[in-house]
Amino acid sequence: MRRKLALFTLTVGLGGVFGTAFADAPARAGTSASDLESVKQSFLELQRDLVILEEDLLFPASSQVAVFLSLDVGEFFSLDAVTLTLDGEDVTHHLYTERQVDALFRGGVQKLYLGNLKEGLHRLTAIFTGRGPEGRAYRRATTVEFEKTFEPTFIELAIRDSEQKYQPEFFAVVNQ
Repeated sequence: MRRKLALFTLTVGLGGVFGTAFADAPARAGTSASDLESVKQSFLELQRDLVILEEDLLFPASSQVAVFLSLDVGEFFSLDAVTLTLDGEDVTHHLYTERQVDALFRGGVQKLYLGNLKEGLHRLTAIFTGRGPEGRAYRRATTVEFEKTFEPTFIELAIRDSEQKYQPEFFAVVNQ
C-alpha cells in the first residue's frame, strides 16, 4: 500500500512537471514538433497510469464487490426501480426510464453498485418495484448471503419470466 501511495505521489509530481513542460514547449525556441509530440505522449501515458492507480487505491481487488443487473422479461414484469441493501444498509437506489428498461431487455447489463467489503459473511437484498401480471403494482425482493474472500466478488441480479408459473422470477448469482 505504501508503495502504491509513493508511486501515486511520484506520478502526481511528474504530471505537474510534464504539464509545465508541455505548456512551455511552444514558447521555447528550437523545440521541434517531434519533441512536443513525445512530451505529449509521455504525459498521456502518465495520466492513464494515474487513473488506473487511483482506481486500485479506491477499490482494491481484495475487497471489491460489484453488483450487476440483467433482465429477461417482458410479459410478466415491467421494471420501475431497484433498491440495494447490503448488510442492512441501503447502498443504492435506481429509478428506470423506458429507454433504460429497453436497453436491459435487449441484453444490456447495468452495474448497480461497486464498493469495498471486509472479508466474511455478508447479506445483499435487492428490492424490485414495477408492474406485474395484469398491470398491477408489483414489489418483490431477493436476498443472497455470500462470503467475501480475498478475491473480487461479482453478484448478478437477474429477472426472468417463468412461463410455467406465469410470474417473474428474481434471483442472484455470486461469482468469486
